[in-house]
Amino acid sequence: MPLWLQAGMWGLLAGGALVVGAAIGYAVRLSGRTIAAIMAFGAGVLISALSFELMGDAFKTGGLRATAIGFGAGAIIYSFANWLLARRGAKHRKRSGGGQPSEDDAEGSGAAIAMGALLDGIPESIAIGLTMVSGGAVSLATVGAIFISNIPEGLSSSVGMKRAGRSAGFIFRLWTMIAVLSGLAAFAGYAVFQRVPVGAQAATTALAAGAILAMLVETMIPEGFEGTHDFSGPIAAIGFLASFALSMLGG
Repeated sequence: MPLWLQAGMWGLLAGGALVVGAAIGYAVRLSGRTIAAIMAFGAGVLISALSFELMGDAFKTGGLRATAIGFGAGAIIYSFANWLLARRGAKHRKRSGGGQPSEDDAEGSGAAIAMGALLDGIPESIAIGLTMVSGGAVSLATVGAIFISNIPEGLSSSVGMKRAGRSAGFIFRLWTMIAVLSGLAAFAGYAVFQRVPVGAQAATTALAAGAILAMLVETMIPEGFEGTHDFSGPIAAIGFLASFALSMLGG
């Protein structure tokens, strides 16, 4: 199978976890505390993946300067885009409680939430494709970490959408679309960057890491802390350790 097709399939697999999470969130009644704990776990998983997989690979490929520039740019770009979407009704898109607005409360919030979900998922998917550029094979640790973290993302956000009165059709069309676009983004991460200089590859990998970290701080971690309070730290630490073990065993 060509590497570009493999990249797309891995991205689709990782993005498909959002649909799995959405199905769980829509079909199973979970307490806010349970959902928040799952989000804290997912946040820990992603922190480990961006630290040991993405940032580590970026530094080895292009050195500290390219890594630092890309990382800072990723955080700034994500935060600015997230700020714009928050002003249009997507601020609490990952909240499982009553924070998400309905379309009646904020016209156009459905589209903003969809764009926010896309904003959250694309950096992760591009990173999957980028891991194949330098090594010729996907980083299973990165795919595994993103897959694991996508389940609580889809779960919590979908519970919030349901409580805001959004239909099952809207919820599952949204996450299916994001899963497909995740596959395309992973394909692009491989196909577009395989012929660019290593410095640009490193900066782009770090850019994805910076965007993921900003996403964690601004969307996932608040939801995890809101419901678990003092226990969010240990739960996130368990997620971090699970992802770290996956990275070390995979390496």
